[in-house]
Amino acid sequence: MLWGLLALLVACASPSPAPVPVSTAPSVPATAPPRAVASSPSSKQPELPSPEVLGRDVRRSRWVAVDWEELPGWNQESMAEAWNVLLANCERPGATMAMLCPDIRRLSIASEQEQREWLVRRMQAHRLESWEGDVNGLLTAYYEPIFEAQRQPSELFATPLHAAPAGLRTGQPWFTRQEIDTSPAAQAALKGRVIAWLADPVDALILQIQGSGRLRISEPDGQVRTVRLSYAASNEQPYQSVGRWLLDKGEVKDASWPGIKAWMQRNPQRVQSLLWVNTRYVFFKEEALPDASVGPRGAQGLPLTAGRSIAVDPQSIPYGTPLWLASPGPTQAVQRLVVAQDTGSAIVGAVRADLFMGTGPQAGEVAGRLKQPLRLWALWPRP
Repeated sequence: MLWGLLALLVACASPSPAPVPVSTAPSVPATAPPRAVASSPSSKQPELPSPEVLGRDVRRSRWVAVDWEELPGWNQESMAEAWNVLLANCERPGATMAMLCPDIRRLSIASEQEQREWLVRRMQAHRLESWEGDVNGLLTAYYEPIFEAQRQPSELFATPLHAAPAGLRTGQPWFTRQEIDTSPAAQAALKGRVIAWLADPVDALILQIQGSGRLRISEPDGQVRTVRLSYAASNEQPYQSVGRWLLDKGEVKDASWPGIKAWMQRNPQRVQSLLWVNTRYVFFKEEALPDASVGPRGAQGLPLTAGRSIAVDPQSIPYGTPLWLASPGPTQAVQRLVVAQDTGSAIVGAVRADLFMGTGPQAGEVAGRLKQPLRLWALWPRP
C-alpha cells in the first residue's frame, strides 16, 4: 500500500498509501474488473475464527475449512522461498500467528518435507468466499517506481511532491488536486512542504497511485542521492482513474501508462485537465535507503517481499495472514504462498489481492498489465 498505503495502475484504484496509510498504494487496472461469476453457496458452514481471534471485524468474507488437497499447485511450492516470507512475517505477527513463530524459526533449517508436513499439521486451509458464495476474484499488481528528481525546481523539473501540510485530518476531505494546483489557500498551506521536484507530472501521479517509490535526487551541491518516499497521508478525496476516464470518453484503446503518455504527447493542451480528473492527492515522507534490496513497508509495518507480499482488504483478511494464491494468467500464472501485508483503497472484497512485484521499470511493466482471475485460501493456525 503501503497506502499504503496497495495496484494495477489505472482503473478503479489506490497505493496506498497509500494507501491506507498505505505504505504503498496499490495500482488499478486500466479496464473495469471483470464481473465475477457467482458459484452456488457452499453447503459447508464456514469455520471463521471469531473477530476477537482475528483482531478485527472481518465483514467482507467467509472462510470455509477445506482439505489441503484443494490448493492447486501446493505440492510443487518452493518451501525455501515460502519459509523466508514466513520468517519475515514473524518480525511483526498478529497475536495468533505469533504462537507459531518459535516453530517457524526453529524449522528454518529443516528439510522441505519437514516444513511442508508441519504447515499441513499446524495450519487449517480456509477457502475465501464472498457471503454470496462467490470464490472468484481479481488479482492485480503494484510496484515501487524509481524516478529522477531535483531538490530545487527548474524549468524542466517543475512538478512538486509534497509532505503532508499541517492541520490535515484523517477522514476529512482537504483541497482537491485541481485546488492544490490553483487555490492560493491550498498553496499557502503547502508552502515549505515540497520534498522534491519531478520533470513529468505523470510520474508524480504514478508515484501517488503506487503509494511509495524511490527518487534519485540531485542536491544543490551536485551530489546525487537515492531516497525512498513512503506514504504519509492523502487529501481524503475520491480516486478517479485517468485511464478509465480516457477509455470511457473513447480517447484511447490502450490505457496503460505508455498509452496514457502517448495520448498526452498528442494532446499537450489537455494534460492538466486530465490530471485534475483524479481529485485524490497523496503526500509523502522521505526516508533513508540504507539497503537497496529491502522493499517499502506495507500497512502491516514490515518491508514487502517481491512476489510474496499482497495487499488485501483488511475487512476480509487480517494483516500477517499466510494465504495460498492461485491465478491461471494470462499475464502470469501464479500458484504460491503469500502473506497479507498491505492494503489500498481499490482493494475491496473477499477474493481481491494486489501482488507486490518489486522495484523499478521491469516490475512496473508486469504490474501495469497484470489483471487476471484469482482464488485465495487463508492458512490459519489450528486450535
